[in-house]
Amino acid sequence: MAFQIIWFVLWGVLWAVYFMLDGFVFGSGMLQSFLGHNDTERRIIINTVGPVWNGNEVWLITAGGATFAAFPTTYALMFSYLYIALLLLLFSLIIRGVSFEFRGLVNSPTWRSVWDKAIFIGGFLPALLFGVAFGNIFKGFPMDAAGYHGSLIYLLNPYGLITGLLFVLLFLVHGALYQSVKTTGGLKERSASVAAKLWIPLLLVAVVFLGYTYKATHIFDNYLSNPLLLIVPVVAVLSLLAIRLFLAKKALLKAFTASCLTILTVVGTGVVGLFPNLIPSSIDPQYSLTIYNSSSSQYTLVIMTVVAFIFVPIVILYKIWVYRIFRAPVTEKDVIENKEAY
Repeated sequence: MAFQIIWFVLWGVLWAVYFMLDGFVFGSGMLQSFLGHNDTERRIIINTVGPVWNGNEVWLITAGGATFAAFPTTYALMFSYLYIALLLLLFSLIIRGVSFEFRGLVNSPTWRSVWDKAIFIGGFLPALLFGVAFGNIFKGFPMDAAGYHGSLIYLLNPYGLITGLLFVLLFLVHGALYQSVKTTGGLKERSASVAAKLWIPLLLVAVVFLGYTYKATHIFDNYLSNPLLLIVPVVAVLSLLAIRLFLAKKALLKAFTASCLTILTVVGTGVVGLFPNLIPSSIDPQYSLTIYNSSSSQYTLVIMTVVAFIFVPIVILYKIWVYRIFRAPVTEKDVIENKEAY
């Protein structure tokens, strides 16, 4: 039982860290054509994420791998029930990666304009789809002994769309703050200004999301039964408010740090509220997929735990090293003089 809990916690942490890291890439992609007033500025934006975006996806692969290895029944049924939605997500991630690599291969304004639009799509679609997916997980799937009774259209229910919109706005603010830290001059100022403007609709959607979550899901049941857990959503609210406070003080790095904490705790709020479910059933709780009825054998979980405690710290240290190496802001001179820049 203890190992199922360990892997549930690790599963939640992997998803939260992935959204924190790749969230600013999604946001930067959506904002690239709006923040960049010319081709050089758009190249600067791409180069702020160029050295790290593909490494961030390691966390996505690890989260998927952890689901497959620790909770194979959940993995199998989730990919069966959501096959088309997950395929769309995969295609959108492919578009994002291809766009970064292909944009600079041809020195043509038309060519670059096409890939700039693809970069926007590769940022917007994954953000929306991830939000819709997690919104439906929080809400529960219509499944019973006969299987899943939903469809792709069913996933686009009001709560799923509100969660999708929340993710899009979270990542937009996150991306704008990242650009305000990683760029200079007018691009830096515009990024900070855009982050401040987007924060207002983010706050409004977050309030709607919290109220709708209380009405449409059972996420708050765990918090009502154990009030100590309320520290997670409370930190999420405080860190969201801290973003605006730090922006007002021009403390951009602190604002970006607060945004990181906001994403971690927003995802954490949902994960803590799910426990012990991985995919709740909206028809009958007895058909929910939990960490107990969908987990691997005890022996498998023990071996995986040993491996995880060895290699996850190594991955974390490597990521810290990469971000430290590329910590300096990207300037116009960098993208003009460096022939290998995007």
